Amino acid sequence: MTTLQSVPALGTHPAAGSLPSRAETREQLSKATYDLLVIGGGILGISTAWHAAQSGLRVALVDAGDFAGATSSASSKLLHGGLRYLQTGAVKLVAENHFERRAVSRQVAPHLANPLTFYLPVYKGGPHGAAKLGAGVFAYSALSAFGDGVGHLLSPAKAAQDVPELRTDNLKAVAVYGDDQMNDARMALMTVRAAVDAGATVLNHAEVTGLRFTRGRVTGAELKDRTTGDEFGVDARLVLNATGPWVDHLRKMEDPAAAPSIRLSKGAHLVLRRTAPWKAALATPIDKYRITFALPWEDMLLLGTTDEEYEGDPGQVEVTEQDTAQILDEAAFSIRDQQLSRDLITYSFAGLRVLPGGPGDTSKAKRETVVTEGRGGMLSVAGGKWTTFRHIGRTVMKKLEQLPGHPLGEDYEPVSALPKRLPLPGIANPNAVAHRLLVDGPAPGPRMAADTAKHLATHYGSLSFDIARMANENPELARRIHPDAPEIWAQVAYARDHEWAETADDVLRRRTTLTIRGLATDEIRAGVESMLGR
Repeated sequence: MTTLQSVPALGTHPAAGSLPSRAETREQLSKATYDLLVIGGGILGISTAWHAAQSGLRVALVDAGDFAGATSSASSKLLHGGLRYLQTGAVKLVAENHFERRAVSRQVAPHLANPLTFYLPVYKGGPHGAAKLGAGVFAYSALSAFGDGVGHLLSPAKAAQDVPELRTDNLKAVAVYGDDQMNDARMALMTVRAAVDAGATVLNHAEVTGLRFTRGRVTGAELKDRTTGDEFGVDARLVLNATGPWVDHLRKMEDPAAAPSIRLSKGAHLVLRRTAPWKAALATPIDKYRITFALPWEDMLLLGTTDEEYEGDPGQVEVTEQDTAQILDEAAFSIRDQQLSRDLITYSFAGLRVLPGGPGDTSKAKRETVVTEGRGGMLSVAGGKWTTFRHIGRTVMKKLEQLPGHPLGEDYEPVSALPKRLPLPGIANPNAVAHRLLVDGPAPGPRMAADTAKHLATHYGSLSFDIARMANENPELARRIHPDAPEIWAQVAYARDHEWAETADDVLRRRTTLTIRGLATDEIRAGVESMLGR
């Protein structure tokens, strides 16, 4: 058990070279007139802000909560082509998804994405036969130009070696294919950082309380800093509503008569401690259209997801007992009971998919991006997939460029002229970074633990060296936050000074993995709040 006595007594003063203070950022936002104000710090808004800033536009990005604080950190953590889309004949969509997946995992963020082998078990009496799934994974890998190997069938015995908890009763064959995995919150934060590096001004925990109008046009927003209560405003030539599940709430601020434009689908997940090492993930067909995933992730096992219409308050979405039972029941199709004990659950989370409005089963709805223009000229954008976050940012920018009257002006680079695969900050080979961290420890002091070095390398890339430097200069910061997790206290200071962390949840849930591991104890939470100056 980590106790408060083990928390570094470091004070709350940011280090040199850290971010501007919230007061400085508020003043900057309130004094300038921006070309584009993006409201909503999920990955869709972040990506648009990144591309707009690259274009040379003056960009502001605000969010009522934390960056990626809602849906964007509640995904299945996958960068994938979308195997199930082959069911509906969406071959072009799968190919496009694969193109974006490969670009992110190979050129844009190889330090934040890692390849993952998937086993798709074929059981006697299941919804699909071995021949069909074998052909499906071959076609899937072909659409990826066989960049992850050739999709094929595997014997149950070989699959059970790689996934010891695989249920082998009535198992006929296993289809194999490749995709990629990430920590979605870390990917989002690095994209925020890229937007700021390109010139954007950003502020989280800043809630929009109203919109500003000039002759009937939306020209900014009134905001309230949730951490201090300070009220301020931002002027902008164009406002983009990228608030995800709250998109219609903001549209009604623009026009109280605005009709609903979206519907919501809830996706719940469970995180469990693993009872054995997993060398591959499981993608198990539940019926003709749905697949349930069991993913080795952050040394844990991630199970999910559900897909059901949600009509409540987006801020109140949670995992219910019904969700938990459904996820465990569906996982039991292919996973042994000992791995599905409720005692192994460390965390659960739910996010909301934003789908185009209309009738029909949410599990069959297209994950497409919807862009609408309101009566006051505010653009609203919603929907899409994590895998295509860069493509969505470019698509929205093209839409903004083509608006009548050219509200953004003419003095900027069109998105078509931007670099096609601009890397995110910290890009590096994570294996090389981990090696350097282990070799370059302080001469008189203890070496960095191997699991900490690997964790830093795969969550920060080359920026890990900044964290290691902090730990070398202050041995207190080199200590683990919890003995059962790889994170060290230097990451908390780094999150405060360089990653916009304002609350304990910002640190424990999204900038580290303490919460998802079930290790965010009251003592650790108090220690983090102390370091944040709360």
